[in-house]
Amino acid sequence: MIFYFSGTGNTRWAAQRLADRLDEQLIYIPEMTERDCRFILEKGERLGFVLPVHGWRPPQIVRKFIQKLVIEGAMDYTYVLWTAGDSIGKATEILSGDLRKREIELHSAFSLIMPESYVGLPFMDVDPQEKEIAKRQKAEKDLSGFIKDIEERKKGVVRTVKGPIPSFFSGPVGGFFVRHLITDKPFHVERKKCVKCGICADVCPVHDIIGGLGKEPMWKHNGTCLSCFTCYHHCPHHAIEYGNRTRKKGQYFFGRNHR
Repeated sequence: MIFYFSGTGNTRWAAQRLADRLDEQLIYIPEMTERDCRFILEKGERLGFVLPVHGWRPPQIVRKFIQKLVIEGAMDYTYVLWTAGDSIGKATEILSGDLRKREIELHSAFSLIMPESYVGLPFMDVDPQEKEIAKRQKAEKDLSGFIKDIEERKKGVVRTVKGPIPSFFSGPVGGFFVRHLITDKPFHVERKKCVKCGICADVCPVHDIIGGLGKEPMWKHNGTCLSCFTCYHHCPHHAIEYGNRTRKKGQYFFGRNHR
């Protein structure tokens, strides 16, 4: 059983590769927010979490999901696979603490460095095409090794990139992200560019956008936005901006064809 969350598709790709190789069931966390979160593990079944890193922490939607999560059956092997543009800080330790409260022990952790998608700060942008391709090629190779460890249920494996001073980035910096940067308030649409295609509303994983075909998008401002920038990256006319922080920046989602 694999629980996953993905916005721009990096994590979905990794989760699907894992599920195909291990013949495991994939469960998309945003679809479980209003449902019963009680699951039964079959004998010998692995328990996996495949997640992006938001502000050097697990995404808020994931942490809230875990608060309701109940797993029945023997949990012989539990692992997490992170995706991140570079480092993950102490995301594993935070997740492990959340799982422990649900009586779930995390046995191993892995991280893939994937193309950058966070563009919410002035100094952060998507990767150049050459770097994007190089990251994906390395991720393919790394994932193959991780899958082998997971297949063999190796415990105590930590193959992650924490980066420098992880406590600082997952602590004060991560807290700043949660309090001030995870919000839909800066999102707006440039009306001259918007063709009202409805793609942004369709791809939002938490349904935070009022819109659809023939309608100009409006963000709900109800606290559900994850600032995953999926709407921004999928807009075919680059009509969505995040304040003035995304002007002249690039777009990325997994599988996007470069023009």
